[in-house]
Amino acid sequence: QVQVMESGGGSVQAGGSLRLSCAASGDTSRNYCMGWFRQAPGKVREAVAIIGSGEGIPYHLYYADSVKGRFTASKDSAKNTLFLQMDSLKVEDSAIYYCAADQGCNSVVAGIGRYWGQGTQVTVSS
Repeated sequence: QVQVMESGGGSVQAGGSLRLSCAASGDTSRNYCMGWFRQAPGKVREAVAIIGSGEGIPYHLYYADSVKGRFTASKDSAKNTLFLQMDSLKVEDSAIYYCAADQGCNSVVAGIGRYWGQGTQVTVSS
């Protein structure tokens, strides 16, 4: 079993920055593919950034068009920790941000990763 926990959310003004972290704990002897998703009230959950690899699964890297050039994902594979540097934040970036992880990237890319965190709130004000 693996547990995933997000941190780093908060309230900022438009144009500000936040850095989110996601740590996978438990049985993390294997590398995990990890990704960031977000969900705003009344809207479907959407993929934000996915980075990593899984054993027997090709490496994947993905950014949503809406965040390209503003968000940067990075991963410490040895620690199974994922980061999301969020710059030039916009009001429409406001959402609960979730971290997902799985042994392979195929499931994470598809939005059905095995492990999910409880989310961290990001609120951007104009």
